[in-house]
Amino acid sequence: MMAQRAQPLLATTDVFQEGDIQWKQFNVDTSTTSSSPPKPLLIFTPTVPGAYPVILFCHGFCIRNSFYSKLLGHIVSHGFILVAPQLFCNGLPMFGPCEVKFAGKVVDWLAEGLQPLLPENVEAKLEKLVLSGHSKGGKTAFAVALGYAKTKLNFSALVGIDPVAGPSKYCKTLPHILTGEPRSFNLNIPVAVIGTGLGPEKANCCSPPCAPDGVNHKEFFHECKPPCAHFVATDYGHMDMLDDETPGVIGTILSKCICKNGTSPRDLMRSTVGGLVVAFLRALLNDQRTDFDAVLADPNLAPAKLGDVVYVPA
Repeated sequence: MMAQRAQPLLATTDVFQEGDIQWKQFNVDTSTTSSSPPKPLLIFTPTVPGAYPVILFCHGFCIRNSFYSKLLGHIVSHGFILVAPQLFCNGLPMFGPCEVKFAGKVVDWLAEGLQPLLPENVEAKLEKLVLSGHSKGGKTAFAVALGYAKTKLNFSALVGIDPVAGPSKYCKTLPHILTGEPRSFNLNIPVAVIGTGLGPEKANCCSPPCAPDGVNHKEFFHECKPPCAHFVATDYGHMDMLDDETPGVIGTILSKCICKNGTSPRDLMRSTVGGLVVAFLRALLNDQRTDFDAVLADPNLAPAKLGDVVYVPA
């Protein structure tokens, strides 16, 4: 089936602006009680009564979940509950299969543990559970969706934000999920892949690319089955969806030094990524296609420049 590309159409959308839904964020720590989560969590939830889809968001390599607060805040303001586990602790990265296993355990915890923590009259619609993640966390989300972690809950959609499967195509991290074959992912849910144009480029002569060709967003999309969408923020880098301020030495190095960054303000990138997530999920979860179709018709609606936008329907 041929990919759908943008067709001329006059349309508008509000997904790239902050939404109207009031929300709050809070931390949930692990403890010895049976109801505590397997990993510390950062939860973003609407405070307005209603039933909302749930997104499990996995952070990137050595990145604090709190560094995504602006991006996740944009998404929750449009009517989603987001649960962001901290999959590593004490500054130590986690071995790939262990990270996938713990992400799966957080999914299982959601079934009983999430609802009691939410504001009164706010309902978690776990029948519309979405997996998402950035960088290594994007790969983790794909691995969980592919069944590398056995979970009690099913998934309704998957969103990879500049996913990366290793330092190079010759050195992929475990589990090895990329095959190099088109449409080889054994997934029967809608998938969106959001990449960056500068991710495959070096920040300096001493640092390798943070999202190298052969293991980055292009390969992930190449292996997705329809329905699937692909967006590329051409003028931004691998870390440009993080908050402007990422406290600590490691946060500063990862956010500002290791990867090649764009020169435009990060808030444009965050609102673009957040808006794309909202538009895609509205269309594929709720069959509310107005915003998604508007972006397909005119990618210039996004605050950040988008490259060749592609959507392959089922």
